[in-house]
Order: sequence, then C-alpha cells, then structure tokens
Amino acid sequence: MFKNKKLLVLLSMVLVFALFAVGCSQPADDTATPGTDDTNEPADEVTVKEELIVGQGADAVTLDPHSTNDQPSSRVSKQIYETLVAQNENMEIEPSLAESWESIDDTTVEFKLKQGVKFHNGEELKASDVKFTILRALDSSHIGHIVGQIDGEKIEVIDDYTIRLSTKEPFAPLLAHLAHTAMAIMNEKAVTEGGEDYGQNPVGTGPFKFNNWVIGDSIELVKFDEYHGEPAKLKKVTFRNIAENTTRTIELETGGIDIAYDIPPTDVSRVEENSDLVLQRAPSFSTSYIGFNAQKKPYDDVRVRQAINYAIDMASIIEAVYQGVGAPAKGPLGPNVFAGHQGLEEYGFNVEKAKELMADAGYADGFDTTIWTNENQQRMDIAEIVQNQLKAININTEVKVMEWGAYLEGTAAGEHDMFILGWVTVTGDPDYGLYALFHSSQFGTGGNRTFWSNDRVDELLDAARVETDPSKREEYYLEAQEIIRDEAPWVFTWIGENLAGVQKNVKGFTQHPAGHHSLHGVYFE
Repeated sequence: MFKNKKLLVLLSMVLVFALFAVGCSQPADDTATPGTDDTNEPADEVTVKEELIVGQGADAVTLDPHSTNDQPSSRVSKQIYETLVAQNENMEIEPSLAESWESIDDTTVEFKLKQGVKFHNGEELKASDVKFTILRALDSSHIGHIVGQIDGEKIEVIDDYTIRLSTKEPFAPLLAHLAHTAMAIMNEKAVTEGGEDYGQNPVGTGPFKFNNWVIGDSIELVKFDEYHGEPAKLKKVTFRNIAENTTRTIELETGGIDIAYDIPPTDVSRVEENSDLVLQRAPSFSTSYIGFNAQKKPYDDVRVRQAINYAIDMASIIEAVYQGVGAPAKGPLGPNVFAGHQGLEEYGFNVEKAKELMADAGYADGFDTTIWTNENQQRMDIAEIVQNQLKAININTEVKVMEWGAYLEGTAAGEHDMFILGWVTVTGDPDYGLYALFHSSQFGTGGNRTFWSNDRVDELLDAARVETDPSKREEYYLEAQEIIRDEAPWVFTWIGENLAGVQKNVKGFTQHPAGHHSLHGVYFE
C-alpha cells in the first residue's frame, strides 16, 4: 500500500488562459501550484482523475456480509467494512480494528480495539458492536461456519475498547477466520435501523462509504472523510457489473473502466499487447469444480459420479478454455493452501471405464439431466463441452445459464442436478476450504451445495478444527481429501490465478490471493 505519496497527475484537458497558468491538482488537499514554461506561454491545466471504475463479472447479491458469501459482494464490502484483524497479501495477520490481542488461555483471546474509530453513520466503534456482530454472524446460515467455534455465551465485553472471545475448544485458525470479509464489524444501531433493507444501505468503518446502488448495473462508493487510518487517495469508486468477459475487456481497452477483474484467458494476450494496459497475474486460492447433487438420483450413486469423472476429458477442457492460465485440479485444495493434497491421483479420461461403472450402476442406457451455470463465459464453455462429452456414455445434458443471485439461491436449495462453481479458500487455511464444502452441517447456503456427506470426513474435519499441532492437522486434512477424491462429489477442474487488467495510469493496485482486493491505496498517475 502506498502511503504519504503525492498522486502523479493525468493530463485530461487543455484550457488556455490569457492571464495566468493553473498548476497540478494534488491528491492531499487539491491546492493549485502555479507554473509557466520558459516562453511565458500559459501553462496547461492538469487535473487528477479521482474516480476509479472497476468492472467485475456479477453484481453484488447484498452488502450485508452475513447474508451472502459470494465473491462479487465481498469485493465491494471489502472497501466499506473492516475486520478485527486483517491478512496482508502474504497472508500474515495484521492489526485492523483491533490494535493488539493476546491469548488468555488455549480457548480465549482478548482484543484491544483502536479508539476513536468512526462508523459511516458517525457512531464510534465500541466493543458492544463487535459482540453484536459476532452473535449475529453465529446465527447466519451463510457464514455461521466461519465463527461457529466461538462460544456466543462467553463473549465478554471488558470495557468499551476491550473484548474477550472464547472458543468451545481450541481452534487453530481463529485469527484467520476473523480476518475473513464476512467477519466485517458492523454498527448495531445501523443494522437495527436498517432492518431488512440494511444490505442495500451498509454502514462500516472502511475508507469508502456506500453512496448509491443501481441494481444489476453499478455500485458507487465515496471517500469517507473521517476514516481513522490513512485517507483513501480517491474520491469515488464505482463497481460496474459487466457479466460478459470480452465486453469487460473491451471496456478496459476503450477506457470505460480502469480495472477489469477476472480477465479471461482468451483475452490475456490482448491486454499484454496493449501498451496502455498492464496485466497483473497473481497467486489465487481459488478452485473451480463441477458438482453433483448427491441427494438426487442418480447422483446418490458413487459409481455414477465416478463414471462422469472418467467420461470428461478435463485436460482438453483446461487447454481449450483456460489456455495455459492456472492448472488442472487434483483435488479440492490448490497448492497455495496449507495441506493441499497434491499427491492425489487424477481420474483421467477413460470412456470405457466410465461405461463399465454406468452399467454396474444400472444406467447403461444413460439418463437425462441438467447442468447449471451462471453467466460466466468459462463456465458456459465448460458446460457445453461437458454436454458433448457425456453423450459418449448416453447422458443427455441440458445446459441452464442463470443470473448470479438466482443461481446461488437455486443451488443452495438443492434444485439442481449438476452445477459449475468455484470456491476461494479465503483464509488460506484448509478448514475454510473443506469444512464449508464437505461437512454435513453445511448443506446449502453454508457452502456444501453438493449435499454430499461422509461420516469419516465429518470426523476428520471436526478433529482438525480443534487440533493445534500443524502436523496432525495436516494428517487429518490429507486423509479427508483422499476420501473426497474417491467419493467424487465433484469433478475437480481447475486451480485458478488472479488476473486483472489495469490501465497504465492506475497505481497502487495489488491483488490479494483471496480475491478481495483493497482499493484503499489506489491512485492515478
């Protein structure tokens, strides 16, 4: 993050004044610096661009962090809210709203809050807001698993700026979970007064505050002048919903947006070869997958799930769709996540083996099914390829492309057969990458949209949550991933990269491996 550094200027228009010259607008106070050239000709007026426009592939679902856990929403919320602690780009824990913390015992941590922090509604941050936030999070079906180990009855407010959190048992990834965007600290008064509409009128402590939302189109944030930290360098940030990937790239090329999230692999060379743009490639915790609804026939039969894994030529899909970006997935966790099992055996492409399994399961003649996806070009392309490849084992597949919000609702309700989705292990810890997706307590909105469960996997994930020895935790997670691979609730597809296209005059932008990028330090040259 760039601090105490004046914005460089962007030449935007030329106006000639006969009597005097106007200098460059500065980022800190917008004062003018007079100046002329050595011919005594009037100098050009130069203004600093102060609005950043960001394009992403879907609109936010809500800006209430407890009512969703999707990436488009979190990317906006990241600018509005702050958490007790934060994880930097190297995933190191840093102070945020808590200036310090200490372990009282193996289940209790005491946090000292930064004093004088203002919410966007003028209220001062107090420990009571932290307690309110965590209790509310514990009741959320969407993100309750993130803080589920915290004992709500033992949250102790010591004073206005001191709070103790106790877990039911030792919980190794507690600080990492508290750094998750879903654990943004909210103001009790604002949430209470907002009621059901709070998600459309969010209040946080972040460097930008909510200003306007045109549903389906754009969200506008403005600089919060009473921010407790280093002031934002921009006056306004606008998130535009541009679902079609190539359209997003074109908008970047023509200057309609300043940053394009999730540049598609097909457009990588276009961005790289454009002298006005910069392509940023960075590590990611993301994994993409094709999921089955394991509580629906025929997907309740492991042989059918395994057959489909064998029938899909994932290597050719990766080559055709992702074109060298990222890597094929061997399991549910990528190599950047602790305990990600990279020794798993890939299913490979074997149509004859797939036919044998289908026959053994009683489906030699196949069946009709649907595969859902949202309006994401890579996922739509994969769905069409899978549709064609599954014909080889007599599975007739209808592709259904859905709007993002409806897609999340439908898959959470279990209305789907097959679906294509991704997950980002935001905390960098395998608990977050496995518990939400495969534990039986997380069906639906919690993250387990396959509705698959395994008693041994539940045991392993539960044990790993309370184990503090990293080597033992790793053992539990490796075994769990082996079972998941064999039981095949997913077709493991792709380990992603963070790809962003950025205008050359945009400075101070870095990508976070969790995919939630801070815009606090961004400015224009």
